[in-house]
Amino acid sequence: MKVKVLKFQNTEIKFKKSLKAKNLSISIKPFVGVVVTVPIFLSYGTAEDFVLKKIDWIKKNHLKMVQKEKSHTIFDFSTKFNTRNHIVLIKPTINDDFSIQNIQNKIIICIPETKNILSSASQTYIRNIIINTWKKEAQQFLPLRVNELANQFNLKFQKISVRNTKSRWGSCSYNNNISLSLHLMRIPDKLIDYVILHELTHTIIKNHSNVFWETLEKVCENSKQLDKELKNYNLSIF
Repeated sequence: MKVKVLKFQNTEIKFKKSLKAKNLSISIKPFVGVVVTVPIFLSYGTAEDFVLKKIDWIKKNHLKMVQKEKSHTIFDFSTKFNTRNHIVLIKPTINDDFSIQNIQNKIIICIPETKNILSSASQTYIRNIIINTWKKEAQQFLPLRVNELANQFNLKFQKISVRNTKSRWGSCSYNNNISLSLHLMRIPDKLIDYVILHELTHTIIKNHSNVFWETLEKVCENSKQLDKELKNYNLSIF
């Protein structure tokens, strides 16, 4: 349905009529902006009055959203993005649909000329392709590296899984199952090894006591310094 765009105190707000909505609602999302969903039986005037009552809340959260947008990578046709083993390029296409081409170590993401590359749909498509690429790379690299380090230091684990986690780089369960984030592909090898050895050490010590750090230091020198370096990388931002 048609979208109406208005500005309230320098904040652009989109009003979208909906057949399914039963109530007025406001959403504020990166690369989408402020959207007011308006039930089909309500007038735009009623929706505008609703926005005016909520304008302070909208401005406050819109500012947070803008700051979040700035912290994320913005992709355009000049982007040349490197994953661990691939170069990602973005090109326009005359076709109607999004598509990708794989040429050796290059991944070419094709965005229709009819689409705005800065739109939420385009940015999300590009981001998902990169995440899927990292996942494949992680699945090829991480299990092998865990096994190498476990064998080197005689540490035992049960299973390993690779997931798109954004809260922790890795974890070790009570049963010694190790889970690693695919986003480890974004950081240097020495920090990947640190995370793996950290979790492998948890197979014998289930806490972060002094004994844990002393044990970790035996298999990973300068572990506390590496832990500080790891904090320079924001797992939740990409």
